Amino acid sequence: MRRSTIRLITVLAAAGVGAGLVTGCSTKNQVPSIGYAVDAAVASYNGGSTLGASSGAAAVFGRVLTGFFYTGPDGQQVADTDAGTAKEVPGETQTVQYRLNPDGVYSDGVATSCDDLVLAWSARSGRFTRSGDRGQAPMFDAASTDGYDDIERVDCQPGSKDATVVFRPGRHYLPWRTLFTAAELMPAHVVAQAVGVPNVVDALQSGDGAVIGRIADFWNSGWTMAPGELDLTRFPSSGPYRIESFTAADGLVLVANEKWWGSAPETSRIVVWPKGTDYAAKAKENALGVVDLGAGSVTDLALEGFDEQTVPGRGAEQLVLGTGGVFARVETRRAFAQCVPRQALFDTLGKAGEVPPRGLGSGTLNSRVVQQDSLYYGAVSGAGDRYRGTDIPGATATLASAGTAQPTIRIGYLTPDARRAKTVAMIAESCRGAGITVVDAGAPDFTPAKLGEGAVDAVLGSTAAVPGPAGSATGVAAFAALRAGNGLDAGGFGNARYDAITDQLAGETDSTATLNLLTEAENLLWAQLPSIPLFATPRTIAFGNGMQNGIPGPTQAGTGWNMDRWVLQR
Repeated sequence: MRRSTIRLITVLAAAGVGAGLVTGCSTKNQVPSIGYAVDAAVASYNGGSTLGASSGAAAVFGRVLTGFFYTGPDGQQVADTDAGTAKEVPGETQTVQYRLNPDGVYSDGVATSCDDLVLAWSARSGRFTRSGDRGQAPMFDAASTDGYDDIERVDCQPGSKDATVVFRPGRHYLPWRTLFTAAELMPAHVVAQAVGVPNVVDALQSGDGAVIGRIADFWNSGWTMAPGELDLTRFPSSGPYRIESFTAADGLVLVANEKWWGSAPETSRIVVWPKGTDYAAKAKENALGVVDLGAGSVTDLALEGFDEQTVPGRGAEQLVLGTGGVFARVETRRAFAQCVPRQALFDTLGKAGEVPPRGLGSGTLNSRVVQQDSLYYGAVSGAGDRYRGTDIPGATATLASAGTAQPTIRIGYLTPDARRAKTVAMIAESCRGAGITVVDAGAPDFTPAKLGEGAVDAVLGSTAAVPGPAGSATGVAAFAALRAGNGLDAGGFGNARYDAITDQLAGETDSTATLNLLTEAENLLWAQLPSIPLFATPRTIAFGNGMQNGIPGPTQAGTGWNMDRWVLQR
């Protein structure tokens, strides 16, 4: 599917209608290594963990760790038949038959198997808990349990290529294609070796809490990454690229995976330059071939010799608010929302070129869970209109009613980021009139987890507080980020009615019922204000002159979604 998609777009480009593609010249030489600037933070190999998902692992490792589906450039789920096939089986109980590619093998020589699916389900189902300071807590630090907690069992013989996933009776999970996806299907054999068991399938079914605890501990932290020496035996690849090295000086180096069974990557080496890189310096050094960054986040970035465009992303730029500390009272959250200059922020920082009359980037974002180009958006977004502009007298009165005098609000985000620094500055200037002090708490080591730790009061980021590429057409991460107990719920929001709505929406096929549920959800969220949406996050995406098959991907998968097809000629 991926290769046919690329072929179609390449043909269209040759005909002169493929936006964002720059065809090369046959007299030029192909560049053997392409630098890729993307503002995801490389923190974990495990895209299903809270750390991996909230740092943007999907935008970096989508062609290193393959799955049954990947996020395409329009935000849709696309089948990756190189990895395997997935098919719903007719019947009263929802059942999906997964079959991994018979030729599939990790870069360390170990065959892909259904063990990987059992590990993913076990880690993200929420079924394993242990005693903590506040009672029972999940063993696995999963970004989200959505969909996985609807699965009753995964039938798998250890080492087999086949798995049958059976959902709970009476439960039908419509977005099942978001399960077992790229950057989230992890190598179970690495875990088995690390914890000393023959295979994870039997270990997870054994009921041995100590063994399962060791599996969870590795799943949570065994794939954490930081620049420096990596034990590469823990990071095998199931995709066209594998990790060669990761250092601050040389970036994350991906090279062609010799064990890859699909079409070989067109360029044998990709150097990923993640958040924290001096992108301006790399551009001057001619070290970049593809750029995918938040618009306006780098002020001195000169992209001469690039085909550059700014587009609205699938991610929702937003403030995720804590539900404790200064924001423990909803009245304080409402007062803050009243002084945040949402319209001015869009006018100054949120526009991605010419503003369209409708769709993505058409104005201030009034929904957290519905995309602006959705047929439902116009009907569900009205509740946010009361917070479109600033209401300083109203904010002052709301604070007084809450008994909160001159609160200080610390807004955290991953630096450096010039646009988000300006966002905080504009909010601070506006809210000062209501007696609210706003502090810029951005830091180069910032993570959304600092909100739960009480180090900040709000997080500024895209969907699910991700610093870089984010969002999808399905909106699964957007829903999950406000669901009680999920790792992506950085602010600790919990509302039983909202959780019930999301459960029902996941299986709802009637459009009228869907509209009513979405409207109720947004009304509830605007009343409780666990977050404040601002605008569709604008992305600047650029391809160096001579690039072929460069296709913008302003989604959680980033523009690197098809990096194995990139060709740069100079």
